[in-house]
Amino acid sequence: MRRPVRRLTLGLAAAITSAALAACASQISPDTVAAANGRVGAGAVAGDSGSGTSSGDTGGADASTGEADGTSTADDGSSGSSTTSSSSDSSGDKAPAASGAGAADGGVTAGTCDGFKNQTGITDKTITLGNVADISGPVPGLFQIAQDSVKAFVAYYNATNPDGLCGRTLVLKSYDSRGDASGDQQAYANACADTFAVVGSVSAQDQGGAATADKCGIPDIRGFTVTSDRRDCGSCFSSYALAPNLVPSSNADYWKKANPEAAQHIGMFYVNVPAAKQNAESAVAAYKKAGLGVDVVQGIDTGEFNYSVYAQQIKDKGVQFVQYYGPYQFSIRLQKAMEQQGVKVPVYFEDATIYDQHYVDEAGSAGEGTYVYTTTDLLDNTKNPEMALYRAWLERVSPGSAPNFYGVFAWSAARLFVQEATKLGGGLTRPSLVSSVSKVRDWTGNGIHTSADVGEKITPKCTRIIQLKGGSWRQVSPGDYVCGSLIDSGVGG
Repeated sequence: MRRPVRRLTLGLAAAITSAALAACASQISPDTVAAANGRVGAGAVAGDSGSGTSSGDTGGADASTGEADGTSTADDGSSGSSTTSSSSDSSGDKAPAASGAGAADGGVTAGTCDGFKNQTGITDKTITLGNVADISGPVPGLFQIAQDSVKAFVAYYNATNPDGLCGRTLVLKSYDSRGDASGDQQAYANACADTFAVVGSVSAQDQGGAATADKCGIPDIRGFTVTSDRRDCGSCFSSYALAPNLVPSSNADYWKKANPEAAQHIGMFYVNVPAAKQNAESAVAAYKKAGLGVDVVQGIDTGEFNYSVYAQQIKDKGVQFVQYYGPYQFSIRLQKAMEQQGVKVPVYFEDATIYDQHYVDEAGSAGEGTYVYTTTDLLDNTKNPEMALYRAWLERVSPGSAPNFYGVFAWSAARLFVQEATKLGGGLTRPSLVSSVSKVRDWTGNGIHTSADVGEKITPKCTRIIQLKGGSWRQVSPGDYVCGSLIDSGVGG
């Protein structure tokens, strides 16, 4: 069965996941939200969408099924509608692979397997991992790409490491957190009992399972951490580390050189939900500390449809640099209102929320010239070996899925687990893995994203500035990434 195409369109974790959920309570119809997330039809996710339980096991070595998506399904006898799927490659062509740092184990020196003990989630033949993501709920398919990206890495590992990790194949058990705190808590309660570790998770309400994960000590190597509760969890880490109060100076440094006049007349707009408000205020405080000028700070309610008043505000206040935090659909409303009223600014700036083909298609001429800052390499840069590898395996396990910001960091989280677990060898336990990950400082996922201080859970210092021109994105910042210091905004810390 061919999977539907899913393109996620949300950017900075804390601001945008909350915004997406808040949007569901506004006047946006469920059909519009579903379409915005690239979901085609219903029933694409196995399992009880309201249970917060497993939506399937993925892994194993049997891949001779002939299924179009390279998976096999069978009743595993568990409660609900869970399915067991193989993530090993079953196509006729040669599976993409790499060596050295690009190998699934990162080319690290494997620890001796002496003393390896079976434990929760580990048997003589398998190591079961979990992934928790918002699949059903207010925004259907919201973080399906994170789950698919972890499946892709598990498939890559199993296909290229037939002997497994100390003789054990990786198996992935997928959970649906449903976009709510209770769903996240239920998913982690089950993961604590049934899996060894959880990798690549992204949930809008990730505070729900934070205490549960912390109490059971399960290694939770996430794609993103959204809330402070999750960040405070002792066994929880993210491949995209983030501290809300620590803002990279790189954006401010870039604009002070690229357009110093516009950088003195910033208008900061955001969807009016708590997380987006916090991020916008943190950015404003950091900009001011960096010497930039902010003329307007304005929240816009999720149910607001008349954006002309904000376009007029931009004109009346002499704003030359507009930055927005929120879903791309709302950003388009603001940009189209500006276009209709002839309000032009030298700089329209956002995070990777709008680094998405849906935005390009729907914004049309209003989006032309828009700037974005991102912490990943360009998604279409297949000259980057890791990006090419990620895209190839994502296509193999989920044909038609489009790579995005969240998927990149979920893939990276799975790679981080494998690398650290391989080094531990027979010493692999939950506590030893938590300890090992806590020491990771300069993590780039083999060059697919900027350096992250995973162990200290600190915001990356580097960003890449890209611009939409003629329907495609191109990098405008010099070099690889623009790097600077971290500014403590005093907001959200």
